[in-house]
Amino acid sequence: MSTRHPPPVPSTLGGTPSEAPDLITLGRRIRHARTSRRLTLEALGERVGCAPSLLSLVENGRREPRLSLLRGIAEALDVAVPDLLADEPPSRRAELEIALERAQRGPLFGALGLPEIRPSQKLPVPVLEQLVGLHAEIARREEEAIATPEEARRANTVLRHERQSRDNYLPQIETIAEELTVSAGYAGAGALTHRTVARMAEQMGFTILHVDDLPRSARSVTDLANGRIYLPPASIPGGHGLRSLALQAIAHRVLGHERPRSYGEFLRQRVEITYFAACCLIPESTAVDFLTRRKRERDLAVEDFRDAFGVTHEAAAMRLTNLATVHLGIPLHFLRVGDDGALFRGYANDGLPLPQDVTGAIEGQLVCRWWPGRVAFSRRDRATESYQYTDTPAGTFWDSVQTGTDADGRQFSVTVGVPYAHAKWFRGRDTQVRRSSTCPDPACCQRPPADLAERWEGVAWPSARMHQQVLAALPRGAFPGVDDTDVFAFLQRHAPVEE
Repeated sequence: MSTRHPPPVPSTLGGTPSEAPDLITLGRRIRHARTSRRLTLEALGERVGCAPSLLSLVENGRREPRLSLLRGIAEALDVAVPDLLADEPPSRRAELEIALERAQRGPLFGALGLPEIRPSQKLPVPVLEQLVGLHAEIARREEEAIATPEEARRANTVLRHERQSRDNYLPQIETIAEELTVSAGYAGAGALTHRTVARMAEQMGFTILHVDDLPRSARSVTDLANGRIYLPPASIPGGHGLRSLALQAIAHRVLGHERPRSYGEFLRQRVEITYFAACCLIPESTAVDFLTRRKRERDLAVEDFRDAFGVTHEAAAMRLTNLATVHLGIPLHFLRVGDDGALFRGYANDGLPLPQDVTGAIEGQLVCRWWPGRVAFSRRDRATESYQYTDTPAGTFWDSVQTGTDADGRQFSVTVGVPYAHAKWFRGRDTQVRRSSTCPDPACCQRPPADLAERWEGVAWPSARMHQQVLAALPRGAFPGVDDTDVFAFLQRHAPVEE
């Protein structure tokens, strides 16, 4: 079975790569070209009219050469300037020397207070291999040490701000997903079938297999050596969950992901594969046609969007955040709130002030008691969406809310809302339900009523429920939260028998 994959694409959530050359790699390429021609620094300096000491700084990546000097060096060494500026190290030894230089210039090494080792030609390659390996392990352990809930919250905050700045729209992933679904036979209407997802996997050189013994810490496992994607068995025939899991596994290959080097990179990859799966399950062109027609009819509704593509209410609501602002000109917000009032996931580009802690993180923060995402739990009829206008210090917002229950039996609500001026496009805009919130003013809902406080303050002693995820340690492994031993043992059990 072929396991060839398309070339990796750059991370769509990262910043724009710097235009400046990599000075260490440039220096090593110059040194490699010089020594392969058996020239000393003095000899090269005479050819280009430059002091050997300056050339030494350039070769060690500590001085950026002027363009005129770079051209002179290229001419003296009979190589093209673009060849000197190439990203790849000229040899394995140069690659190791560059890695060692970078490690020793980093703050982690600086904090150790140890002397630097100059990666000269006299240093044997095996020693370089060992030194680079040790630095990589130190860095891995440092990253592992900060892979805590606090670090996750900080990384999530960075990603949320990036998504907000892009209106939660990643055009590169949209294009890739659309091309793959069409090539796999998607007809451009209705739900993406399991068979179409299987064909997408086959195009990438993989077979999807369902097993009942996946490691507890893994949602899926991909066997790159044998071209297999392992998923849990289907609990609900035709359900959206397994299609999404399969597409997320495929996404790692399509988007060219490599093993995450930090917890933040791990979370970034999660955002990208989730986005890719949503693009496949609700393809952009078909979805935009559907939403544009409904906006024209002033009958936008998450529940209709959900049913048209056979996905969960939450998936449809999140997908709306990808498309509504860019294609419909509608700013909006999305909230998933637990029945305890804690915010599990949120996004806003319409000015709604999401509750946050001093670091800017929103996860776990309590939303106002009068916001529709909490009010919805008091409704008797939860089978359909509920609607509400809420007056806040940031303006009036209209919201649509649907409640549900997760796999562990815990209740949650999904809210999609817009500023008052954009409510005219949505079904439910005629609701008479209206509440007022002055949060974050403590007088709004954070303080108990005066009569209750007077009666019970000082004589109440509740035993708080511990949120275990706050203290839970992440299993050690190459991927945060995943136990390598369990995964490798699983793959060994399911690997094809070698003849």
